[in-house]
Amino acid sequence: MDWGLVVAFMGVSIVLSLTPGVDWAYIIASGIKGRSSMLPAVAGVLAGHATATIIVAAGVAAIVATSDMFMLALTIAGAIYMVWLGIQTLRQRPETNVGSTKSFDPTSKRKTFSKGLGINLLNPKTYLFFLALLPQFTSPTSSLPIGVQILLLGTIHLAFCATIYLAVGFGASTVLAKRPRVANIVRIASGIILVSLGLILLFEQIIVAIN
Repeated sequence: MDWGLVVAFMGVSIVLSLTPGVDWAYIIASGIKGRSSMLPAVAGVLAGHATATIIVAAGVAAIVATSDMFMLALTIAGAIYMVWLGIQTLRQRPETNVGSTKSFDPTSKRKTFSKGLGINLLNPKTYLFFLALLPQFTSPTSSLPIGVQILLLGTIHLAFCATIYLAVGFGASTVLAKRPRVANIVRIASGIILVSLGLILLFEQIIVAIN
């Protein structure tokens, strides 16, 4: 693999893992109920990410490896998606970033896990994220097949998500849930970063097209 691309992906992965969204909302809501509810919630969300990674690696690898136009389309789609996600994050009301027991009501470990899994498996944005982002950081000249590279990158992203989601869950009742101003600052910063990353990707594609 191209380790320069891997390091770049790690930076993007950390930023995206830190971005509040539906995963955060569900984990926070579960964390407020206690560790016995939060842990299966995190496990379910991560299982959804892992499944999406496997699906993308199995279905898109051959196309990405042989089609420059498809790669370009994925890059542009990823950039637009980042900008859109950043704008949506900035437009959210402050109180929507802190989870809601009305939206998510875990009643058992199995049910909590299933809801976390469903959040990603039933959300087309999850697949768009992996489909548009992961292939950008693969190298067609690597000795590893594109599909294997995607799986490795997905594993790296999964590790960052696990660390951050557990931190969010454990700290939900003592930090974000009790300090809405902190949650609002995280939301604004994440939105700005996502928009900036998306615009940078689009700018790079424009430069490539001009040259």
